Amino acid sequence: MLVWFLPLFLLFLMIGLPVFFGMLAAPGILLWLNGQDRDLILLYRNVYNGMASFPLMAIPFFMLAGELMNRGGITMRLVEFSQAMMGHFRGGLAHVNVLSSMLFAGLSGSAVADTSALGSMLIPAMEKEGYTRKFAAAITAASSVIGPIIPPSGIMIIYAYVMGESVAALFLAGIIPGILVGVGLMIMVKFMADKYDFPASRAKASWGERGDASLKAFFPLMTPVIILGGILGGVFTPTEAAAVAVGYAIIVGMFILRTLTLRDLPDVFMRAAMTSATVLLLVGAAMAFKTVVSLSHTPEILAEFVLSLSENPLVLLFLINLLLFVVGMFLDAGPAIIILGPILGPIFVEMGVDPIHFAIIMSVNLTVGLATPPMGLVLFVASSVSGERVETISKAILPFLAVEIVVIFLITFIPEISMTIPRLTGFAD
Repeated sequence: MLVWFLPLFLLFLMIGLPVFFGMLAAPGILLWLNGQDRDLILLYRNVYNGMASFPLMAIPFFMLAGELMNRGGITMRLVEFSQAMMGHFRGGLAHVNVLSSMLFAGLSGSAVADTSALGSMLIPAMEKEGYTRKFAAAITAASSVIGPIIPPSGIMIIYAYVMGESVAALFLAGIIPGILVGVGLMIMVKFMADKYDFPASRAKASWGERGDASLKAFFPLMTPVIILGGILGGVFTPTEAAAVAVGYAIIVGMFILRTLTLRDLPDVFMRAAMTSATVLLLVGAAMAFKTVVSLSHTPEILAEFVLSLSENPLVLLFLINLLLFVVGMFLDAGPAIIILGPILGPIFVEMGVDPIHFAIIMSVNLTVGLATPPMGLVLFVASSVSGERVETISKAILPFLAVEIVVIFLITFIPEISMTIPRLTGFAD
């Protein structure tokens, strides 16, 4: 009977119950009906146990660092740097949008923060240059999914915690896939720019102008270098790296650039606290949910079903990608990873797929789901920022989603794309 908690959970989602409450109510009701009072107590106790973790402290710190960077005007410096490097190409502002997302990803690791921060600046600027508003909103939403792929990434921290993997290994495995998504989007922009005669945003910058833009962006661009360098060098753990990122953001914003004031800090702390609380509650519920998944033997049942479809890992990876893509249309990346990771991960590891490789497949696929209709979160953020209807943005984003789907399958069937850097640095076999 306990296996019915998954259909019940999906029913709760369909009627609009928040994910956090659905993850606790569905198994809780069935445990109560089964008379498993001891397991019911364990379920709700694990909500706190799931949140009380040192590695998870990295999430609120990274979110706070992103908020500090954004409020300190660092986003503008990244955009100016991108314009100096790529603004002279046809479709220049669209290229700038993608490159800015790649750079911003190294600061925040959040697709929503990327869409909000960059969209508020670049969508009006692109419209002024002659782009349609729907195109500007679409490329902003599509490029924002790079945020949780290139490290640091809150989604990968969650996956590493839930599945017991190395945060550093996942961070390293996400670098090339994130760059590949960005390059793919730029290729599509170039194709569309030639076809629709998009304008260049400015004349080609001189080397002096590029040097000046590079100097202005130097301290922000050092953030991912400090984070990854410290982790790889054994100077600090990922959680300590997140705390260092916050301290660095405060020093850069208040004392070097002087664009952040003490008056800004209460609002920054409040925004970071609200976002972090939402994520941590979901993680706590997930760890409780994971307990019932184990008790119900759902992974074993699902493994038998999956293996009955085919014994070829490549075929199964293709089918799982389709499943994840559909799930991503309706569920945010964090909750989807929390729910499906403990179920799907062991199946493919048992079949010989490297756990880090599968983690990247799952993370990238579900991250792209943030930009897929009908429930893609960044579509709604882009709609709010641009004033364009979600339905209109959903149609305009389709060419970019096609590129991202191609990248997903490249990552899936060419493991070297994601595994080369972790192997070279000794974080994977």
